[in-house]
Amino acid sequence: MTVMDDWVTAACAELGLDPGEVSVPVVLDLAKDVAHQVLRPGAPVTAYLLGVAVGRGADPAATAARLSELAGSWPVELDGTAPTG
Repeated sequence: MTVMDDWVTAACAELGLDPGEVSVPVVLDLAKDVAHQVLRPGAPVTAYLLGVAVGRGADPAATAARLSELAGSWPVELDGTAPTG
C-alpha cells in the first residue's frame, strides 16, 4: 500500500465511506487540469464540488470529465489571469 492508499482508507473509515468507491486517479487528474488550466486554488475547490455533485447522485467519472473539459476550455490571458469584461 502507498501513503495515498493508507490516507484514503483512514479518511474513508473516519467518514463511514467505502474506499473502493473512491477513484483517486480521477480526482487527481481533475485537480491537475484545474490547477494547470484555470488556477491552483481552484483544484481543491473543484474536488470539493465534485464530491458534492457525487453525493447528490452524479456519476463520478462523467462529472469529473465534464469539469476537466470545462477547465480545458477556460480562457486564460498571457499573464495567467482570466480575461475581464
